[in-house]
Amino acid sequence: MKMSLVVDSLLSDVVSVGELGDDAVAEVAERIASVLGRSVPGRILDLLSDVAAEVSAELPEGRVEIRIAGDDVQLAFVEDPPMAEPATASETDGDLSARITLRLSEGLKARVEERAAGEGASVNTYIVRTLERGTSAQRVQGWTSRRGGNRLRGYGTT
Repeated sequence: MKMSLVVDSLLSDVVSVGELGDDAVAEVAERIASVLGRSVPGRILDLLSDVAAEVSAELPEGRVEIRIAGDDVQLAFVEDPPMAEPATASETDGDLSARITLRLSEGLKARVEERAAGEGASVNTYIVRTLERGTSAQRVQGWTSRRGGNRLRGYGTT
């Protein structure tokens, strides 16, 4: 999608509304359009970031990324690389001996059990894999890549 087409259409709508009034109203509408022209692209990217994060959270494997090249903005699905099976306690000499108590709603517990069964894994193995995925974020130039997608705020030029 071309970001400028969306922004220009919105600004044109603001100016058109201003033309319904007298010269003073039209001038105010032009000034409002000028201010919106600077903030709307960032707001659109914020919205797309939130959409990508929400969709990614529902995907069993992979995530949705926002890709920006000049004026083009695209949403793209990126598959997560297959995860290695977690090591067993015998392979790591007791490395998986730590315990934690979780309090879950019945609904969440049922979903975890269902997903674990769907993967052919125990609930414990499924939770360990999910935690590994969620906590092994890659840090690149100060940005965090996580299952929820990449979030970039601000403006950039190419």
